Amino acid sequence: MIEHITATDFTDCQRLFHGRGHAYDNLSHVNVDWLSPVILITLYQAVADDWLLTQAQALQALISDCRSVQVQRRYEKFAPTQVLLGEAINNTVVTENNLSYHIEFGKAQNSGLFLDMANGRSWTYQQAKDKSVLNLFAYTCAFSVAAIAGGASQVVNIDLSKASLSKGRENHQLNKLAKKEGKQIVFEGVDIFKSNSRIKKYGKYDLLICDPPSFQKGSVNIERDYAKIIRRIPQWMNVGAKLMLCLNSPDLDEQFLKDEVMRECSDCVFEQRIANPDVFKEAHAGKGLKVLIFSYCP
Repeated sequence: MIEHITATDFTDCQRLFHGRGHAYDNLSHVNVDWLSPVILITLYQAVADDWLLTQAQALQALISDCRSVQVQRRYEKFAPTQVLLGEAINNTVVTENNLSYHIEFGKAQNSGLFLDMANGRSWTYQQAKDKSVLNLFAYTCAFSVAAIAGGASQVVNIDLSKASLSKGRENHQLNKLAKKEGKQIVFEGVDIFKSNSRIKKYGKYDLLICDPPSFQKGSVNIERDYAKIIRRIPQWMNVGAKLMLCLNSPDLDEQFLKDEVMRECSDCVFEQRIANPDVFKEAHAGKGLKVLIFSYCP
């Protein structure tokens, strides 16, 4: 595995190895992330202890600033995390494009920042100046941080998890953006599908970020529910608004999302697909993250 890692600059957080894309033989069960000063190995099936230790030692030697190598076992209940080498570090702050984000290890399945969305955050930063932004499924509000840092006039963060939004507030504070909370940065812990009036209250918007989970029991089934979001675009968005619509499901391809948009809001014009970072190689097109940009032009 170590021989497939080509990164040489470890200033920013990043994925070092993406086995889940099935582009490497016999390694589809392994991902490796650099979340300074921690290397996190994520396993989706059991491996031999000696192989794991050998990989951990090689990874530790690769990055001089590494103080901890940890493994998360996604195939076990609650996805437990274990320290393999070095210090027991439970949280850290990472950087990406001169912005900072809180990361936690061992408390939840996800650490707080989705690394495959780095190019999407960069696009948001570049597009946000003087824009009113609606950030759906905001999670820990990384898109909001990028938008406010890029000069957005307002960002409204919507997520069912109040705990995630609390982490989002901390991310804004970390970047010295918290003084803008209130009118300019809004956090609403509500169900997107049941709170249309709350969403409309702060609009209309110039930029939509929609990065939904593929499935969450009792709340989201994106194959069924994306249509409900898209058909509300005319209620939410200003004429000429930009839309970033994301799709994480490996079972749904880019064309699924384009078809949903055409059926539910044909006034949306497809512009481009934002490429994932190069490290996120996929053996089969359409399996990885899809980030599509549309314009709303009625």
